[in-house]
Amino acid sequence: MTAEVPFRPLPLDVPVSYAHGPDSVRRPEVPPGSTVEFQWRESAVYPGTSRKFWVHVPAGYDPAHPRPANLMVFLDGWWYLDPAGEVRGGIVLDNLVHAGDIPMTVGVFVDPGVFEGSARPKNRNVEYDAFDERLVTFLTTEIVPRVAARYRIADDPERWGICGGSAGGDGAFTAAWLRPDRFRRVICYLASFVQMPGGNPYPALIPVTERKPLRIFMQAGHRDLNWDQPTRNWLAENLRTAAALAEAGYDFRLVLGDGAHSPNHGGVLLPDALRWVWRPDGD
Repeated sequence: MTAEVPFRPLPLDVPVSYAHGPDSVRRPEVPPGSTVEFQWRESAVYPGTSRKFWVHVPAGYDPAHPRPANLMVFLDGWWYLDPAGEVRGGIVLDNLVHAGDIPMTVGVFVDPGVFEGSARPKNRNVEYDAFDERLVTFLTTEIVPRVAARYRIADDPERWGICGGSAGGDGAFTAAWLRPDRFRRVICYLASFVQMPGGNPYPALIPVTERKPLRIFMQAGHRDLNWDQPTRNWLAENLRTAAALAEAGYDFRLVLGDGAHSPNHGGVLLPDALRWVWRPDGD
């Protein structure tokens, strides 16, 4: 079956903004889920940092249900949870679970760490851009166990996902790449591969590495940072990574838009991205 897309004139000189669909707004017939805020100041992986994280559980969650909930971790937590923001992760989870479009999924929205009182408090790029296991170790040993102590989460890595954008896109991709025994579903928006220390490793690494059991949804923007420049080109590095995944035979999808370096397009796509990463095998 072919989906017919209505014609719209294409703006030639300015980035576009995408309109949110019905899955990204509160619906009167959908009961809202519950959100609990946590503070974490005791990190062994990132000592001296503090951060907040939120756990969002759609209505209808039943700890006695024979099938434990899926897990989706969102980096840059509040940006992705904020109901007035571009992504609206909690609202989307509520709508999709209520409709039966995705399994019961617990969303864990984790902020990057900060050094309180420091002249340079933000630890975001250190955590998200690094090509090492610190971030995924932090998530799997410090954050997820606290969530699993309160909610019944599946242990199957096929049912663990991670989502991030910009530097968070680097973090999400790298967490799954290095630890596919934990995370196998990835949503990666406008990844800032160009600012990884040493540069983007993936276009060279993917073709020479045995294919990993990952399902990866990527979004890139035609007007992303330095999109028309010969160096530090956000668009080009996303396209190179996507091409390497496609040529290596990954379960992979790329959506290219005309937006700039903004969470708008990725946020609009979140419902379809979640449906796609959680779709049954073989579909």
